[in-house]
Amino acid sequence: MSFNSYSQKIHSVGFSSQAEVNVYVVDFESQADLKVYKVDFESQADGNKGLWYFVDFPSRADKKIYFVDFPSRADLKVFFVGFKSQAGWRNASKKYLMY
Repeated sequence: MSFNSYSQKIHSVGFSSQAEVNVYVVDFESQADLKVYKVDFESQADGNKGLWYFVDFPSRADKKIYFVDFPSRADLKVFFVGFKSQAGWRNASKKYLMY
């Protein structure tokens, strides 16, 4: 039996050229492509569901992201939520960015 598991270990890089995905943090949930919840433990970052665990080293990350200053420069717009149950995709057409 085989299955695809996509965890969401994220590393925030210092330059856009180092990133796989440029991310902009929006002010309102309705503006987001993805609602993100930052989990406390790596084991909680399960699947492509907006459960992100930030790692200290790029070699440990599934995705390297760069936080941009303008929405027009973003590949993905995110909104950080306060509860795990609120995380998830609002714009499923952008899901491929985090695989």
